[in-house]
Amino acid sequence: MLTQIEGIHHITSMARDARATDRFSTDVLGLRRVKKTVNFDAPDVYHLYYANGTGQPGTVMTYFPFPNIVSGRRGAGEVGTTVYAVPENSLDYWEQRLSEKGASNIFREGRFGEKRLLFDGADGDGFAIVETSDDKRAPWIGAGVDDAVAIRGFHSASLVLRDRGGTEALLSLMGYTSLGEEDGVLRMVRKGGNGADLIDLETRPDAPVARQGAGSVHHIAFAVADDEAQIAVRDELVAQGFQITPVIDRDYFHSIYFRAPGGVLFEIATNEPGFASDEDMEHLGEALKLPKQHAHLRERLEASLPKIGD
Repeated sequence: MLTQIEGIHHITSMARDARATDRFSTDVLGLRRVKKTVNFDAPDVYHLYYANGTGQPGTVMTYFPFPNIVSGRRGAGEVGTTVYAVPENSLDYWEQRLSEKGASNIFREGRFGEKRLLFDGADGDGFAIVETSDDKRAPWIGAGVDDAVAIRGFHSASLVLRDRGGTEALLSLMGYTSLGEEDGVLRMVRKGGNGADLIDLETRPDAPVARQGAGSVHHIAFAVADDEAQIAVRDELVAQGFQITPVIDRDYFHSIYFRAPGGVLFEIATNEPGFASDEDMEHLGEALKLPKQHAHLRERLEASLPKIGD
């Protein structure tokens, strides 16, 4: 069993409108934009990052906003719900705030004894907020959200699968253990992790295969401390027969990617070097930062990309 995985690092989704995505993440959820850059493979499209004040792994939601993308179709083989943690006695506040801000499909449910508030994101993507206690992660205090109710980071992610067996075995290899099962949902935990410790496996044999588009999670990334830990994880996954990419430098972390047995795209990302590697902590997410290979496009990109955060 691997011991290097620390929990969720970040989750990346597809979106349609950069401005709407930015408003939802900052004005509705009260998160901090910690990086404004572009897609490595499609530099005409933003890559936007939202998190707590420091961009701590386990708090980072990122987006590729493609203006002409079709809507995604919910189904099996994807992250169905991205779940945030908030302090106890916060759901009334969030239910009122989300309603006032125009969020849709807001409703409550219980899972594993927790109070959950579900709602849709700007493109119909699935989110939930869960009350937790003793979460030590420092929130970003913005958009009028008080510390007593602010989002702490990820609580969990729910993976929708037709058959959970292969993904359950993979997560077990990655250091996760079972916490129990309820209504067809298996909860797994990375004990002693980074706070974003939980993964729920929802088995839905009759679900259609998910179609990627606006509102779809593109991939889920798991955190490791550094390059050495990442190589150790990669070597073991290769030994187990997984097809893994080479290490790719993403400027703020190093990444490897592979497809989990249930169809979800997994990434292993390093905590280093972090989002302050090219920007002062006080000004994270303000200026457009470009990967070196796209630096020569700055004038054109600054003219063509939609203005956000102004």
